[in-house]
Amino acid sequence: MSDEIEELQAILRDDPYNFQARRTLSIVLLDNGFNLEAKQNLLYLVRTFPENAELLYNLGIAYEKLGEFEKAERAYLRAIVISPENDFYYNLGLTYIEMKEWGKAIVALKHVVDVEPDDSNTYFNLGLCFFNKEEYEVAIEYFQKTVELNPKDLFAYFYLGNIFKELGQYELAISSYQKVVEIAPDYSWAYYNVGSIAYEMGNTEFALQYLQMTVHYNPHDIKAYMLMTQIYVSQMRITEAMDSVSTGLENNPQNGDLLYTLSQIFKLNNDIENYEKYIISAIDNRHTLTLSFDKIQKEYSKLKAQIEEMKNHPDEQINETGSEQQDIISDEQEQYYDENAEYSQEVQNIMTEEHEQKIQERDDEYEAMMRQIEDEVEDDVDYAEDIENEGEQQL
Repeated sequence: MSDEIEELQAILRDDPYNFQARRTLSIVLLDNGFNLEAKQNLLYLVRTFPENAELLYNLGIAYEKLGEFEKAERAYLRAIVISPENDFYYNLGLTYIEMKEWGKAIVALKHVVDVEPDDSNTYFNLGLCFFNKEEYEVAIEYFQKTVELNPKDLFAYFYLGNIFKELGQYELAISSYQKVVEIAPDYSWAYYNVGSIAYEMGNTEFALQYLQMTVHYNPHDIKAYMLMTQIYVSQMRITEAMDSVSTGLENNPQNGDLLYTLSQIFKLNNDIENYEKYIISAIDNRHTLTLSFDKIQKEYSKLKAQIEEMKNHPDEQINETGSEQQDIISDEQEQYYDENAEYSQEVQNIMTEEHEQKIQERDDEYEAMMRQIEDEVEDDVDYAEDIENEGEQQL
Protein backbone atom coordinates (compact mmCIF):
# COMPACT_ATOMS: atom_id res chain seq x y z
CA MET A 1 0.00 0.00 0.00
CA SER A 2 1.40 3.42 -0.94
CA ASP A 3 2.70 5.94 1.58
CA GLU A 4 0.05 8.42 0.46
CA ILE A 5 -2.77 6.00 1.35
CA GLU A 6 -1.24 5.31 4.75
CA GLU A 7 -0.86 9.02 5.44
CA LEU A 8 -4.48 9.75 4.51
CA GLN A 9 -5.72 6.85 6.60
CA ALA A 10 -3.75 8.19 9.56
CA ILE A 11 -5.39 11.60 9.11
CA LEU A 12 -8.83 10.01 9.10
CA ARG A 13 -8.10 7.98 12.22
CA ASP A 14 -7.44 11.27 14.00
CA ASP A 15 -10.30 13.14 12.30
CA PRO A 16 -13.00 10.87 10.74
CA TYR A 17 -14.92 13.96 9.59
CA ASN A 18 -12.09 15.32 7.45
CA PHE A 19 -14.13 15.02 4.25
CA GLN A 20 -11.43 16.45 1.98
CA ALA A 21 -8.96 13.80 3.16
CA ARG A 22 -11.57 11.08 2.69
CA ARG A 23 -12.34 12.30 -0.82
CA THR A 24 -8.65 12.38 -1.72
CA LEU A 25 -8.24 8.91 -0.22
CA SER A 26 -11.12 7.60 -2.33
CA ILE A 27 -9.46 8.82 -5.55
CA VAL A 28 -6.06 7.42 -4.55
CA LEU A 29 -7.67 4.07 -3.68
CA LEU A 30 -9.36 3.97 -7.12
CA ASP A 31 -6.08 4.81 -8.86
CA ASN A 32 -4.31 1.97 -7.01
CA GLY A 33 -6.94 -0.69 -7.59
CA PHE A 34 -8.47 -0.73 -4.09
CA ASN A 35 -11.94 -0.43 -5.60
CA LEU A 36 -13.99 -1.93 -2.77
CA GLU A 37 -12.34 0.33 -0.18
CA ALA A 38 -12.84 3.32 -2.48
CA LYS A 39 -16.53 2.45 -2.86
CA GLN A 40 -17.01 2.28 0.92
CA ASN A 41 -15.46 5.71 1.42
CA LEU A 42 -17.44 7.21 -1.43
CA LEU A 43 -20.70 5.80 -0.10
CA TYR A 44 -19.97 7.54 3.19
CA LEU A 45 -19.29 10.82 1.38
CA VAL A 46 -22.36 10.55 -0.87
CA ARG A 47 -24.53 9.93 2.18
CA THR A 48 -23.18 13.16 3.62
CA PHE A 49 -23.22 15.15 0.33
CA PRO A 50 -26.00 13.57 -1.79
CA GLU A 51 -26.04 16.44 -4.29
CA ASN A 52 -22.32 16.38 -5.07
CA ALA A 53 -22.11 15.28 -8.73
CA GLU A 54 -18.35 14.64 -8.66
CA LEU A 55 -18.70 12.23 -5.74
CA LEU A 56 -21.50 10.38 -7.55
CA TYR A 57 -19.33 10.21 -10.66
CA ASN A 58 -16.44 8.70 -8.71
CA LEU A 59 -18.82 6.28 -7.03
CA GLY A 60 -19.95 5.23 -10.51
CA ILE A 61 -16.31 4.57 -11.44
CA ALA A 62 -15.90 2.39 -8.35
CA TYR A 63 -19.05 0.42 -9.20
CA GLU A 64 -17.88 0.08 -12.81
CA LYS A 65 -14.48 -1.27 -11.77
CA LEU A 66 -16.21 -3.76 -9.47
CA GLY A 67 -18.45 -4.94 -12.31
CA GLU A 68 -21.59 -3.58 -10.64
CA PHE A 69 -22.78 -1.95 -13.84
CA GLU A 70 -26.42 -1.32 -12.95
CA LYS A 71 -25.33 0.59 -9.83
CA ALA A 72 -22.74 2.44 -11.90
CA GLU A 73 -25.49 3.41 -14.36
CA ARG A 74 -27.62 4.87 -11.56
CA ALA A 75 -24.71 6.79 -10.07
CA TYR A 76 -23.81 8.34 -13.43
CA LEU A 77 -27.45 9.19 -14.18
CA ARG A 78 -27.83 10.90 -10.82
CA ALA A 79 -24.60 12.84 -11.43
CA ILE A 80 -25.95 13.94 -14.83
CA VAL A 81 -29.17 15.19 -13.23
CA ILE A 82 -27.11 17.43 -10.94
CA SER A 83 -24.50 18.48 -13.49
CA PRO A 84 -24.55 17.13 -17.09
CA GLU A 85 -20.78 16.94 -17.56
CA ASN A 86 -19.30 15.30 -20.64
CA ASP A 87 -17.20 12.89 -18.56
CA PHE A 88 -20.36 11.67 -16.87
CA TYR A 89 -22.02 10.92 -20.21
CA TYR A 90 -18.84 9.23 -21.50
CA ASN A 91 -18.59 6.85 -18.56
CA LEU A 92 -22.31 6.19 -18.75
CA GLY A 93 -21.79 5.20 -22.39
CA LEU A 94 -18.94 2.84 -21.45
CA THR A 95 -21.14 1.28 -18.77
CA TYR A 96 -23.89 0.65 -21.32
CA ILE A 97 -21.29 -0.97 -23.60
CA GLU A 98 -20.34 -3.32 -20.76
CA MET A 99 -24.05 -4.08 -20.36
CA LYS A 100 -24.38 -4.59 -24.14
CA GLU A 101 -27.05 -1.89 -24.20
CA TRP A 102 -25.85 -0.60 -27.56
CA GLY A 103 -28.71 1.82 -28.21
CA LYS A 104 -28.40 3.51 -24.81
CA ALA A 105 -24.62 3.70 -25.22
CA ILE A 106 -25.07 5.46 -28.55
CA VAL A 107 -27.36 8.05 -26.98
CA ALA A 108 -24.90 8.80 -24.16
CA LEU A 109 -21.84 8.91 -26.44
CA LYS A 110 -23.52 11.17 -28.97
CA HIS A 111 -23.88 13.71 -26.17
CA VAL A 112 -20.09 13.62 -25.87
CA VAL A 113 -19.28 14.16 -29.56
CA ASP A 114 -21.83 16.95 -29.75
CA VAL A 115 -19.70 18.83 -27.21
CA GLU A 116 -16.27 17.39 -28.08
CA PRO A 117 -16.27 16.65 -31.82
CA ASP A 118 -12.54 15.82 -31.82
CA ASP A 119 -12.60 13.03 -29.23
CA SER A 120 -11.36 9.96 -31.14
CA ASN A 121 -12.12 7.55 -28.27
CA THR A 122 -15.80 8.45 -28.35
CA TYR A 123 -15.96 7.91 -32.12
CA PHE A 124 -14.31 4.52 -31.64
CA ASN A 125 -16.84 3.47 -29.02
CA LEU A 126 -19.70 4.64 -31.22
CA GLY A 127 -18.23 2.54 -34.03
CA LEU A 128 -18.08 -0.43 -31.65
CA CYS A 129 -21.76 0.00 -30.79
CA PHE A 130 -22.86 0.10 -34.43
CA PHE A 131 -20.56 -2.85 -35.20
CA ASN A 132 -22.31 -4.92 -32.56
CA LYS A 133 -25.67 -3.80 -33.93
CA GLU A 134 -24.42 -5.06 -37.34
CA GLU A 135 -24.98 -1.63 -38.84
CA TYR A 136 -21.68 -1.91 -40.65
CA GLU A 137 -21.79 1.11 -42.93
CA VAL A 138 -22.44 3.42 -39.99
CA ALA A 139 -19.71 1.69 -37.98
CA ILE A 140 -17.29 2.26 -40.88
CA GLU A 141 -18.01 5.99 -40.73
CA TYR A 142 -17.21 6.17 -37.03
CA PHE A 143 -14.06 4.04 -37.24
CA GLN A 144 -12.81 6.09 -40.19
CA LYS A 145 -13.43 9.26 -38.19
CA THR A 146 -11.47 7.65 -35.34
CA VAL A 147 -8.36 7.07 -37.46
CA GLU A 148 -8.74 10.48 -39.04
CA LEU A 149 -8.41 11.99 -35.55
CA ASN A 150 -5.93 9.38 -34.30
CA PRO A 151 -3.98 7.65 -37.10
CA LYS A 152 -2.33 5.35 -34.54
CA ASP A 153 -5.55 3.73 -33.34
CA LEU A 154 -4.82 0.14 -34.35
CA PHE A 155 -8.09 -1.19 -32.92
CA ALA A 156 -10.14 1.06 -35.20
CA TYR A 157 -8.19 -0.24 -38.20
CA PHE A 158 -8.68 -3.81 -36.95
CA TYR A 159 -12.45 -3.37 -36.72
CA LEU A 160 -12.47 -1.77 -40.17
CA GLY A 161 -10.67 -4.86 -41.44
CA ASN A 162 -13.24 -7.11 -39.77
CA ILE A 163 -16.13 -5.21 -41.33
CA PHE A 164 -14.62 -5.18 -44.82
CA LYS A 165 -13.89 -8.89 -44.46
CA GLU A 166 -17.50 -9.52 -43.42
CA LEU A 167 -18.72 -7.54 -46.43
CA GLY A 168 -16.41 -9.43 -48.78
CA GLN A 169 -14.39 -6.31 -49.59
CA TYR A 170 -11.14 -8.20 -49.26
CA GLU A 171 -8.71 -5.64 -50.67
CA LEU A 172 -9.97 -3.00 -48.23
CA ALA A 173 -9.82 -5.55 -45.42
CA ILE A 174 -6.21 -6.46 -46.19
CA SER A 175 -5.28 -2.78 -46.40
CA SER A 176 -6.82 -2.16 -42.96
CA TYR A 177 -5.06 -5.14 -41.38
CA GLN A 178 -1.75 -4.04 -42.89
CA LYS A 179 -2.26 -0.66 -41.22
CA VAL A 180 -2.61 -2.56 -37.95
CA VAL A 181 0.73 -4.33 -38.32
CA GLU A 182 2.42 -1.09 -39.37
CA ILE A 183 1.38 0.35 -36.00
CA ALA A 184 1.88 -2.87 -34.00
CA PRO A 185 4.13 -5.34 -35.87
CA ASP A 186 3.45 -8.10 -33.31
CA TYR A 187 -0.38 -7.99 -33.54
CA SER A 188 -0.83 -11.61 -34.56
CA TRP A 189 -4.59 -11.55 -35.17
CA ALA A 190 -4.14 -9.11 -38.05
CA TYR A 191 -1.64 -11.48 -39.71
CA TYR A 192 -4.05 -14.39 -39.26
CA ASN A 193 -6.95 -12.51 -40.79
CA VAL A 194 -4.88 -11.53 -43.83
CA GLY A 195 -3.78 -15.15 -44.16
CA SER A 196 -7.35 -16.44 -44.00
CA ILE A 197 -8.52 -13.90 -46.59
CA ALA A 198 -5.66 -14.85 -48.91
CA TYR A 199 -6.64 -18.50 -48.50
CA GLU A 200 -10.26 -17.74 -49.39
CA MET A 201 -9.03 -15.83 -52.46
CA GLY A 202 -6.94 -18.83 -53.54
CA ASN A 203 -3.55 -17.18 -52.97
CA THR A 204 -2.11 -19.93 -50.81
CA GLU A 205 1.53 -18.81 -50.82
CA PHE A 206 0.54 -15.34 -49.63
CA ALA A 207 -1.68 -17.01 -47.04
CA LEU A 208 1.18 -19.18 -45.78
CA GLN A 209 3.44 -16.16 -45.47
CA TYR A 210 0.98 -14.39 -43.16
CA LEU A 211 0.07 -17.53 -41.23
CA GLN A 212 3.74 -18.12 -40.51
CA MET A 213 3.97 -14.56 -39.21
CA THR A 214 0.94 -15.30 -37.05
CA VAL A 215 2.56 -18.22 -35.23
CA HIS A 216 5.86 -16.36 -35.04
CA TYR A 217 4.20 -13.69 -32.89
CA ASN A 218 1.66 -16.01 -31.27
CA PRO A 219 2.85 -19.63 -31.06
CA HIS A 220 -0.45 -20.56 -29.39
CA ASP A 221 -2.70 -19.73 -32.35
CA ILE A 222 -4.21 -23.15 -33.06
CA LYS A 223 -6.30 -21.94 -35.99
CA ALA A 224 -3.19 -20.70 -37.82
CA TYR A 225 -1.46 -24.10 -37.51
CA MET A 226 -4.64 -25.85 -38.68
CA LEU A 227 -5.07 -23.63 -41.71
CA MET A 228 -1.41 -23.95 -42.69
CA THR A 229 -1.71 -27.72 -42.43
CA GLN A 230 -4.83 -27.72 -44.58
CA ILE A 231 -3.00 -25.75 -47.29
CA TYR A 232 0.04 -28.05 -47.21
CA VAL A 233 -2.09 -31.19 -47.40
CA SER A 234 -4.18 -29.82 -50.27
CA GLN A 235 -0.89 -29.41 -52.16
CA MET A 236 0.36 -32.85 -51.01
CA ARG A 237 3.27 -31.20 -49.17
CA ILE A 238 3.03 -33.83 -46.45
CA THR A 239 6.40 -33.21 -44.79
CA GLU A 240 5.60 -29.55 -44.35
CA ALA A 241 2.14 -30.44 -43.06
CA MET A 242 3.71 -32.76 -40.50
CA ASP A 243 6.20 -30.06 -39.47
CA SER A 244 3.39 -27.52 -39.07
CA VAL A 245 1.35 -29.76 -36.76
CA SER A 246 4.41 -30.88 -34.82
CA THR A 247 5.47 -27.27 -34.19
CA GLY A 248 1.93 -26.51 -33.10
CA LEU A 249 2.03 -29.37 -30.60
CA GLU A 250 5.41 -28.27 -29.26
CA ASN A 251 3.85 -24.92 -28.37
CA ASN A 252 0.42 -26.31 -27.45
CA PRO A 253 0.99 -29.75 -25.92
CA GLN A 254 -1.97 -32.13 -25.83
CA ASN A 255 -4.22 -29.94 -27.97
CA GLY A 256 -7.02 -32.16 -29.22
CA ASP A 257 -7.51 -30.41 -32.58
CA LEU A 258 -3.82 -30.65 -33.47
CA LEU A 259 -3.58 -34.27 -32.26
CA TYR A 260 -6.54 -35.20 -34.44
CA THR A 261 -5.03 -33.41 -37.43
CA LEU A 262 -1.76 -35.29 -36.90
CA SER A 263 -3.70 -38.56 -36.82
CA GLN A 264 -5.15 -37.70 -40.22
CA ILE A 265 -1.73 -37.08 -41.72
CA PHE A 266 -0.65 -40.56 -40.55
CA LYS A 267 -3.88 -41.89 -42.03
CA LEU A 268 -2.93 -40.26 -45.32
CA ASN A 269 0.45 -42.00 -45.16
CA ASN A 270 -1.30 -45.30 -44.35
CA ASP A 271 0.59 -45.41 -41.03
CA ILE A 272 -2.14 -47.25 -39.12
CA GLU A 273 -0.23 -47.54 -35.86
CA ASN A 274 0.31 -43.78 -35.50
CA TYR A 275 -3.11 -43.02 -36.94
CA GLU A 276 -4.66 -44.99 -34.08
CA LYS A 277 -2.24 -43.59 -31.49
CA TYR A 278 -3.00 -39.95 -32.23
CA ILE A 279 -6.73 -40.30 -32.70
CA ILE A 280 -6.81 -41.90 -29.23
CA SER A 281 -4.74 -38.95 -27.92
CA ALA A 282 -7.23 -36.53 -29.47
CA ILE A 283 -10.10 -38.32 -27.73
CA ASP A 284 -8.18 -38.33 -24.44
CA ASN A 285 -7.82 -34.55 -24.77
CA ARG A 286 -11.45 -33.93 -25.65
CA HIS A 287 -11.57 -30.83 -23.38
CA THR A 288 -9.43 -28.99 -25.96
CA LEU A 289 -11.37 -30.19 -29.01
CA THR A 290 -13.38 -27.74 -31.06
CA LEU A 291 -14.05 -30.38 -33.72
CA SER A 292 -16.99 -32.76 -33.37
CA PHE A 293 -16.16 -35.24 -30.62
CA ASP A 294 -18.98 -37.59 -31.73
CA LYS A 295 -17.60 -37.74 -35.29
CA ILE A 296 -14.10 -38.46 -34.04
CA GLN A 297 -15.43 -41.21 -31.79
CA LYS A 298 -17.32 -42.76 -34.69
CA GLU A 299 -14.20 -42.59 -36.83
CA TYR A 300 -12.22 -44.33 -34.10
CA SER A 301 -14.85 -47.04 -33.76
CA LYS A 302 -14.65 -47.62 -37.50
CA LEU A 303 -10.85 -47.73 -37.29
CA LYS A 304 -10.94 -50.32 -34.50
CA ALA A 305 -13.27 -52.49 -36.56
CA GLN A 306 -10.92 -52.22 -39.55
CA ILE A 307 -7.90 -53.12 -37.42
CA GLU A 308 -9.76 -56.12 -36.04
CA GLU A 309 -10.61 -57.13 -39.60
CA MET A 310 -6.93 -56.84 -40.52
CA LYS A 311 -6.01 -59.20 -37.69
CA ASN A 312 -8.47 -61.73 -38.99
CA HIS A 313 -7.33 -61.21 -42.59
CA PRO A 314 -3.66 -60.15 -42.37
CA ASP A 315 -3.21 -59.99 -46.13
CA GLU A 316 -5.69 -57.10 -46.38
CA GLN A 317 -4.75 -53.47 -45.74
CA ILE A 318 -6.72 -50.44 -44.68
CA ASN A 319 -6.63 -48.58 -47.96
CA GLU A 320 -9.12 -45.82 -48.49
CA THR A 321 -9.35 -43.97 -51.78
CA GLY A 322 -7.00 -41.05 -52.38
CA SER A 323 -9.78 -38.48 -52.21
CA GLU A 324 -10.89 -39.86 -48.81
CA GLN A 325 -7.33 -39.88 -47.54
CA GLN A 326 -6.66 -36.28 -48.47
CA ASP A 327 -9.78 -35.07 -46.62
CA ILE A 328 -7.82 -34.72 -43.37
CA ILE A 329 -9.68 -31.66 -42.19
CA SER A 330 -13.17 -32.52 -40.98
CA ASP A 331 -16.39 -31.09 -42.32
CA GLU A 332 -16.54 -28.80 -39.32
CA GLN A 333 -13.13 -27.33 -40.11
CA GLU A 334 -14.02 -26.82 -43.77
CA GLN A 335 -17.18 -25.04 -42.73
CA TYR A 336 -15.19 -22.86 -40.34
CA TYR A 337 -12.74 -21.76 -43.01
CA ASP A 338 -15.43 -21.20 -45.63
CA GLU A 339 -18.01 -19.38 -43.53
CA ASN A 340 -16.30 -15.98 -43.80
CA ALA A 341 -16.55 -16.16 -47.59
CA GLU A 342 -20.35 -16.24 -47.42
CA TYR A 343 -22.25 -13.00 -47.14
CA SER A 344 -25.72 -12.12 -48.32
CA GLN A 345 -26.82 -9.89 -51.16
CA GLU A 346 -28.66 -7.86 -48.56
CA VAL A 347 -25.35 -6.89 -46.95
CA GLN A 348 -23.75 -6.10 -50.30
CA ASN A 349 -26.60 -3.74 -51.12
CA ILE A 350 -26.59 -2.08 -47.74
CA MET A 351 -26.75 1.43 -49.19
CA THR A 352 -30.08 0.76 -50.92
CA GLU A 353 -33.47 2.17 -49.99
CA GLU A 354 -33.70 -0.45 -47.25
CA HIS A 355 -30.52 0.93 -45.69
CA GLU A 356 -31.91 4.47 -45.86
CA GLN A 357 -34.95 3.20 -44.00
CA LYS A 358 -32.65 1.69 -41.38
CA ILE A 359 -30.95 5.05 -40.96
CA GLN A 360 -34.32 6.66 -40.29
CA GLU A 361 -35.21 3.89 -37.85
CA ARG A 362 -31.89 4.41 -36.10
CA ASP A 363 -32.56 8.14 -35.77
CA ASP A 364 -36.00 7.37 -34.36
CA GLU A 365 -34.41 4.92 -31.92
CA TYR A 366 -31.92 7.60 -30.90
CA GLU A 367 -34.73 10.01 -30.06
CA ALA A 368 -36.64 7.31 -28.17
CA MET A 369 -33.55 6.37 -26.18
CA MET A 370 -32.94 10.00 -25.37
CA ARG A 371 -36.46 10.38 -24.01
CA GLN A 372 -36.09 7.12 -22.06
CA ILE A 373 -32.88 8.25 -20.38
CA GLU A 374 -34.42 11.62 -19.56
CA ASP A 375 -37.40 9.82 -18.02
CA GLU A 376 -35.11 7.57 -16.00
CA VAL A 377 -33.22 10.60 -14.74
CA GLU A 378 -36.42 12.37 -13.71
CA ASP A 379 -37.76 9.26 -11.95
CA ASP A 380 -34.55 8.62 -9.99
CA VAL A 381 -35.78 10.48 -6.91
CA ASP A 382 -35.07 7.67 -4.45
CA TYR A 383 -31.41 7.29 -5.39
CA ALA A 384 -29.91 9.30 -2.52
CA GLU A 385 -31.90 7.25 0.03
CA ASP A 386 -30.70 3.99 -1.53
CA ILE A 387 -27.11 5.23 -1.40
CA GLU A 388 -27.52 6.20 2.24
CA ASN A 389 -28.89 2.76 3.15
CA GLU A 390 -26.07 1.01 1.34
CA GLY A 391 -23.54 3.33 2.98
CA GLU A 392 -24.85 2.45 6.42
CA GLN A 393 -24.55 -1.26 5.62
CA GLN A 394 -21.00 -0.87 4.33
CA LEU A 395 -19.60 1.31 7.13
